[in-house]
Amino acid sequence: MTEQYMAEALALAASVKGAVGPNPRVGCVIVDDAGTVVGRGAHQGAGTPHAEVNALTDAGEAARGATAYVTLEPCNHQGLTPPCSQALLDAGITRVHYAVPDPTPAAGGANTLRAHGVQVTLGPLTEQAEELLEPWLFAVSHQRPFVTYKVASTLDGNVAAADASSRWITGEAARSWAHELRAQVDAIAVGSATYTTDDPQLNVRGIEVVKQPRRIVLGDVAAEGFWVIPGHDPAAALTQMHDAGVRHLLLEGGPTVGAAFIRHGLVDDLAWIAAPKLLGSGTRALADLGVDTLEDAIEWRVTHVEQLGDDVLIRCRRR
Repeated sequence: MTEQYMAEALALAASVKGAVGPNPRVGCVIVDDAGTVVGRGAHQGAGTPHAEVNALTDAGEAARGATAYVTLEPCNHQGLTPPCSQALLDAGITRVHYAVPDPTPAAGGANTLRAHGVQVTLGPLTEQAEELLEPWLFAVSHQRPFVTYKVASTLDGNVAAADASSRWITGEAARSWAHELRAQVDAIAVGSATYTTDDPQLNVRGIEVVKQPRRIVLGDVAAEGFWVIPGHDPAAALTQMHDAGVRHLLLEGGPTVGAAFIRHGLVDDLAWIAAPKLLGSGTRALADLGVDTLEDAIEWRVTHVEQLGDDVLIRCRRR
């Protein structure tokens, strides 16, 4: 049964759509001794109550003597909100299962709970929770955002025709999937050329979100309503984003910016959508990568393949 309760906590965490950085996506359920879920909660972003507090509020007095299932080790520090370890103690929780240890320097919630007589267990579903938390965990350890680069191209690798027309290369199902992806990130970025040419909105549409991702234009351009990061240094841009609370960045182009991030080894997750169309000429999906021979090709590992209407999504990680 412990897996069932943790699975529900994971589903609660995943149900929160929109930008939540710099905080992680966390879910929590409170279960009484009869095995009944009496409280549920998910974190909605920085400055709002954490998942444990929301679940305890939902449970009320039923939390006393109950068990908490939380996807990330309860926090142990005073930030914008009080420590969750103390909230669990004050509510009378007697057992805690957490799926992933807190990797931050302020960790210690599990030890605090144990020191006060709470029975604390790591797991279950640690692997699934790590997958959900991957962008945040990556950002904690690397001090830069996790970068997903999304490309939508024809089968022969073009993102626009010779006359510059590009809407729509992919179909409705692929575009809907792209908005689902946008709803999982803290910021969306394009290069100045893409901004000038396509006039993109860079927002989530058709999905209710707690907060829209930040809209970023990389390069030297005036873009009202967007965060413009001038210059052409991807690493420096990511440092600025991290300092501003961005933990998961969605890079949506264009060819020059995408190639620059790849050349610098700064694309962690590649989401390539191929439409069953051929153009023969036009704008290539990627600019020069500095590769001259097959031996120097930048290799990727395919992690997921999915058909989206008539289009095909290929998800990759760099080898």
